[in-house]
Amino acid sequence: MVANTAKWVWKARFALLVFAIALLPTFPQGAAGQVRTASRQYKGTPLTDINVGVFASIRKNCTAGPPPTIRLATPPVHGQLTVKQGHVRATNLRQCLATDLPAFVAFYRANSDFVGQDTFTLEVVGANGKSELQHITVVITPAGKRQGI
Repeated sequence: MVANTAKWVWKARFALLVFAIALLPTFPQGAAGQVRTASRQYKGTPLTDINVGVFASIRKNCTAGPPPTIRLATPPVHGQLTVKQGHVRATNLRQCLATDLPAFVAFYRANSDFVGQDTFTLEVVGANGKSELQHITVVITPAGKRQGI
């Protein structure tokens, strides 16, 4: 039961993230060309890959748009960030009932001896040139000390 609940929570979180990222190319700029910002927080343990972002683009006709450009604006101090290429299968996204999109997936991995909070900033630029700064905080707890649901 716990595994099914965790899987459902992960799927709901992933669907919400994909929906937010699909909107990236249409984010309005702030006044006088200000860059939009977002903040997110994740939890994990040392020496595990923590998924901190899935970046894809979808057009109004439900086809894949050009993937966004991702730049590390402020690097993490206590770990490292890697980006891998992958695919996202999106369902019930806007008017698109099902589509497969190329995507970039960002993973954070804390140093082996680190426990605490680490932050970094990603700049995500859509094909239309609009950008968003994503301030990401990762809280690393010892392997046996995580809170259960």
